Amino acid sequence: MTVSSRPLDGIRVVEFTHMVMGPAAGLILADLGAEVIKVEPIGGDKTRRLKGSGAGYFSMYNRNKKSLSINLKSEDGARVAKELIAQSDVFIENFRPGALDKLGFGYDTLRQLNPGLIYCSEKGFLPGPYEHRTALDEVAQMMGGLAYMTGPPGRPLRAGASVIDVTGGMFGAIAILAALQQRQHTGSGQQVSASLFETTAFLVGQHMAQYAVTGQPAAPMPARVSAWAVYDVFDVKDDEKVFVGVVSDGQWKSFCAAFDLTDWANDPDLSENNNRVARRDEIIPVLRDLFVTYTKEALMNRLEQTGLPFAPITRPEDLFEDPHLNAKGGLLDLELPDGGRVKLPALPITMDDERCGLTLNPPKIGEHSVEILASLGYAPDEIQKFLGESLVDAV
Repeated sequence: MTVSSRPLDGIRVVEFTHMVMGPAAGLILADLGAEVIKVEPIGGDKTRRLKGSGAGYFSMYNRNKKSLSINLKSEDGARVAKELIAQSDVFIENFRPGALDKLGFGYDTLRQLNPGLIYCSEKGFLPGPYEHRTALDEVAQMMGGLAYMTGPPGRPLRAGASVIDVTGGMFGAIAILAALQQRQHTGSGQQVSASLFETTAFLVGQHMAQYAVTGQPAAPMPARVSAWAVYDVFDVKDDEKVFVGVVSDGQWKSFCAAFDLTDWANDPDLSENNNRVARRDEIIPVLRDLFVTYTKEALMNRLEQTGLPFAPITRPEDLFEDPHLNAKGGLLDLELPDGGRVKLPALPITMDDERCGLTLNPPKIGEHSVEILASLGYAPDEIQKFLGESLVDAV
């Protein structure tokens, strides 16, 4: 996707965000071509310095953005930020409820400056009894039913990625895009919100619907009653594993033919899926004994030739060398603020058969402060004054 053809070209977004949920919303808009300005405190977003499981947050969710590092608690710093917001289309924040109101950046204040502004709040909860609680991805997964569904019975387990933060950011971006479209007709901006808890409830809605349809509570995924007879992870040679699924009657015929399972192919009772599910205890042990005689590559080749669903059990670090991701722009080669390089996943969409690419590496602290101040009309001596008074941080 060329820079000139990006769909959000000309849209300016200001971010007061940290961690994952807010930055993920801004990342989506940035990858689609918006000018996204990340407003950071003097010294930078603390997310930059996280260790352990948070060490990759900043690098993953802040590409294609500019950094303005400014002291919002100073009168001049707050004025600069408001001048920037007055000339912007979208504002994104994910601070605790009320925090930005105290700083003078609440919706009621900013809409007076810019009636066309789309103000997106990424929160733990939408309005209701919980709205003032502090929430995290893990909190939402626990109370929203996802951890219960992920772990084995009696052992609720957080999903292995920040799925609620990221999906909540996606819903925030969807709301922003809808509000921008509506502004085309009304000329007015609005406040939109997305949340962690309601995002989790939406994701487990299929299990709520299952209960409504069947009258039976959904079992956690490790103990679920599968909808298909063959939908499992199997051991193969050399301590490797492969997932195999057979999810239609036609696939069952192809599967039996591919592996010379003549008796099953000729059994009329096994020709229908629900009958096969009833006989899983007979089918699965036979397949476990069969598949363990194959290497991972041999089994996957046979399944691919047959057109059946399958997957190797891959670790995140294996994806750096994945041939599919590397073939058509699925990984973007980034330079990190510390000078290192890494390939990270692109936005998982195509537009006119093109992927969203890289225009800006994850920024250094205040990398674009001088540029942004100049764009607001500040003279070089004024900018130097800000720098000298530590109102602005710049590279």
